[in-house]
Amino acid sequence: MRDLIVQLLTSLTAPFWTSSVSMDQFVTALQETLNMVFFSMIFGTIWGFVQGIALVATRPDGILPNKAIYTALNPIVNALRSLPFIILMIAVYPLTKFITGTTIGTWAAIVPLTIYVGPYIGRLVESSLLEVNSGIVESAQAMGATPLQIVFKFVIPEARSSLILNLTTALISLIGATAMAGAIGAGGIGDLAISYGYQRFDDSVIYLTVIVLIILVQIVQSLGERLSRLR
Repeated sequence: MRDLIVQLLTSLTAPFWTSSVSMDQFVTALQETLNMVFFSMIFGTIWGFVQGIALVATRPDGILPNKAIYTALNPIVNALRSLPFIILMIAVYPLTKFITGTTIGTWAAIVPLTIYVGPYIGRLVESSLLEVNSGIVESAQAMGATPLQIVFKFVIPEARSSLILNLTTALISLIGATAMAGAIGAGGIGDLAISYGYQRFDDSVIYLTVIVLIILVQIVQSLGERLSRLR
């Protein structure tokens, strides 16, 4: 499959491709980007759902009001969301080194990417869950449902479409962050665009990177919209 993609890109770009970067290098960089996006999105979604559910459940009018948890968690989420990704990536170097043993490369970038997208998803999840009609929660409580049952059997299914659209937005933001991660040695097509395109004044690499990123975003957005309409 990989060889087929390399051959296809080579044949499509042959008439105008003048860069010293081979299509094999580009496909390798694209695989690194997809790895970063995939694993960061999985870990970030898990963490984000925990945060979002906790914020909704423990707020003053929630199903499990807890002022201490809400007051502590809310500013933490806000603080992490306020940091630009490239600053966050540098700030968590010690944590990245502790977890992965290095601060350079694709796998090292997954740590700050997860920390970056987790709180973002948390707020999006919170927003989606708060859109659910309070009457559904009241009906579930009247039927004797436990807080966990209310969240997972009533609120989340009701907010499914909104959650999918919001996760799509988060995924697109994450794709952009992986490109920025290339600025400090994370690998991926962002690193390729900076190392070969910007620093070596190779415009063709930059243009191809932009085209590929646009295609990725269009695919993700279209898929997210299609899934949100399914019943």
